[in-house]
Amino acid sequence: MLRRIDFKEIARKREEFWNSSPAYRVIYESLKKQGYHFIGLVGVVKRCHWTREALVNRRFCYKCLWYGIESHRCIQMSPTAAWCWLRCRHCWRIQPEDIGMHWDETRPPVIDDPEVLAEESIRVQRQIIAGYKGNPRVDPKMFEEAMNPKHVAISLTGEPTLYPRLGELIHEYHRRGMTTFLVTHGVRPDILGSLEEEPSQLYLSLESWNREKFMYFNRPIVPRAWELIMQTIELFPSFKSPTVYRITIVKGFNDSDEALKGFAKLIEKGNPTYVEVKAYMYVGYSRGRLAPANMPKHEEIRVIARKLADLTGYMYLSESVPSRIVLLSRIKEPIRHGKGCPDGVKHPEKYAPVIKPGYEEMESTG
Repeated sequence: MLRRIDFKEIARKREEFWNSSPAYRVIYESLKKQGYHFIGLVGVVKRCHWTREALVNRRFCYKCLWYGIESHRCIQMSPTAAWCWLRCRHCWRIQPEDIGMHWDETRPPVIDDPEVLAEESIRVQRQIIAGYKGNPRVDPKMFEEAMNPKHVAISLTGEPTLYPRLGELIHEYHRRGMTTFLVTHGVRPDILGSLEEEPSQLYLSLESWNREKFMYFNRPIVPRAWELIMQTIELFPSFKSPTVYRITIVKGFNDSDEALKGFAKLIEKGNPTYVEVKAYMYVGYSRGRLAPANMPKHEEIRVIARKLADLTGYMYLSESVPSRIVLLSRIKEPIRHGKGCPDGVKHPEKYAPVIKPGYEEMESTG
């Protein structure tokens, strides 16, 4: 039975926390301007670009095509709004130096209750979706479905494994009949190895293929971060849930034969269920660290994915042109976690990518 939660009191405590230091307030205001909605004290929710596309234009993301995830019923959330152990060059999220700050806190100073995060994320998502009710382009049935989300991407911003009650949070969503995709950079193998409940699908984000490149590109703020990621990779075969390496290709950095051979060794070590080969997108704060030339075309992602398939023995299963992503796997068909795209939807691969400078076009990382 779900307990009654005093959301007004939580909102009061949240304001008190984010007003407790000038640094916190700057981060809070910056995230709010980018469309983030705070939940609990330090959790956040943000409407995914593909949620709007699904409702208004009946275009669905690759997770719908491959894994059966209904884009209009998906929540993007994080239990750790601004805390991360990496300062990745390709990250479109806000980093302290982007707003002229030096901030190296490694953990959130407060820990939200998992039930509060789950309940408030659903509540806030419904508030976001409610604005589409009067839109004549939105199908009433899809609107009603969207008001009852079925999936959660725990990935939005920050590093979710810095939240010590992560397994409990996953359980809270599962007991509400929802599926969960957890996306991590793998810096907390201790948390991943002791989850009370596994996510429906586990993602490891990779951009670097050895320690030297990792230190240059991912810029950790803690020691031994690369070694911790290697420990996570060693854990991967022990998970019962499907596992994924999401390899983000940054043109001119990790698209060489040397890089692909390095990734192939990491794939052999972790033996993930899937490998997603995805293009870096020149959006958000990454525009201050990288250039438009670093964003590969989909045709280039295809070539890279085929090379990686040849190196690993993984099959080239599918692709999504709008997201510039290719799916590799050793299994013939992806495992589906939901019913997927509604009947009558045009095949999403017929659409050209929509990439504009600005936060409204960013995709979910989950």
